[in-house]
Amino acid sequence: MKFSTLLLLTIIAVLIVVAAVPAQPGSDTARIIIGLDADMSSGSAKSGEAIRRGIVLALDEINRSGGIMGKKLELVVRDHRGNPARGIDNIREFSEMKNVLAVVGGLHTPVAMAELKAIHETEMIYLCPWAAGTPVVENRFNPSYVFRVSVRDQYAGGFLIRKALEKGFRRPALMLEQTGWGRSNNKAMTEALKQHDMEPAKVLWFNWGTDSFTDQISSAKAAGADVIMLVANAPEGSALIRSMASFPENSRLPIYSHWGITGGNFFETTREHLPKTDLVFLQTYSFIKPVFPERSEKLFTSYQKKFADVQTPADISAPAGTAHAYDLIRLLGIAAQNARSIDRKIVRDFLEKIASYEGLIKNYTPPFTPELHDALTADDFITARYDEKGHIIPVDKQ
Repeated sequence: MKFSTLLLLTIIAVLIVVAAVPAQPGSDTARIIIGLDADMSSGSAKSGEAIRRGIVLALDEINRSGGIMGKKLELVVRDHRGNPARGIDNIREFSEMKNVLAVVGGLHTPVAMAELKAIHETEMIYLCPWAAGTPVVENRFNPSYVFRVSVRDQYAGGFLIRKALEKGFRRPALMLEQTGWGRSNNKAMTEALKQHDMEPAKVLWFNWGTDSFTDQISSAKAAGADVIMLVANAPEGSALIRSMASFPENSRLPIYSHWGITGGNFFETTREHLPKTDLVFLQTYSFIKPVFPERSEKLFTSYQKKFADVQTPADISAPAGTAHAYDLIRLLGIAAQNARSIDRKIVRDFLEKIASYEGLIKNYTPPFTPELHDALTADDFITARYDEKGHIIPVDKQ
């Protein structure tokens, strides 16, 4: 046999042996990557960790069931620290990795808005478990790669206004951060008030980093406001609570807040001031009073085994972030299994075709359609308060 023929046969034999060896966990051919792009170390890091935990719990379940088409799913985390430019870099980095199926976003609407162009240029499935700005999903891209299980400001603004009016308030002042998230809520709340032939007593804007709200509170009171409608994240929300608590007791205004305050160390920095204020805030999920107790108890058992810092359901920090991320990953898994593919274009289409899913938060029937990529409505919202230990306690269920 000629040497060249022998060499060729040897090469073929080696290739056959290599192909027969199972891919090792963590190798490019064996894994599917889910990215997390969130604040993991700055003012809203608690939200990032809550989202991460929801993802981990869902991935564990999917992997125990065999993964997707026999491939295990792994989580890769990138920290944008609330910085839009860093978020854009993270999206582009994920797009260059092999076998990235989707990226899960974080709390900040301004970051998500800034990332939209990169998301759609790279055709990256973007799962939104927190950022509530209406334009994050109601964007100009067609087809859209953004899917949300979270609050939508178009619904949240009306919900919060309705709850305030039900309590007898008639002169709400809007206190809004000067971002796309704040502007989205200004539009929603103002339109909700117009439906009652009302308008805000005052619209007050503030920037990230504001550490005193004494002047804004005084301005709201001078305009005749009887309640504050707050749209803020934890650092600025904490500053507002401290400022409100410094006013004489009979001149403090009640506060109805969006849920951004729950994504950081809000309670830890306001513990001594909260008893002096009347604060109610938006939520979507509670492990304490779940809509489906059996589903919640099952997940909590897994949560407790995975994360040693939790003893009771009340100990779960930022529970909505965990619940939203969990349901989103389970929905992604269903779409990929139905598609029999990890091609993002194909899986994107199949996310719109899921007929139903019995989720942690609700029975999704369906979760998404080609016309609507928001899975939750105002019917899924609740109001809540902090108790003396910092647990988020539901006030009512809608």
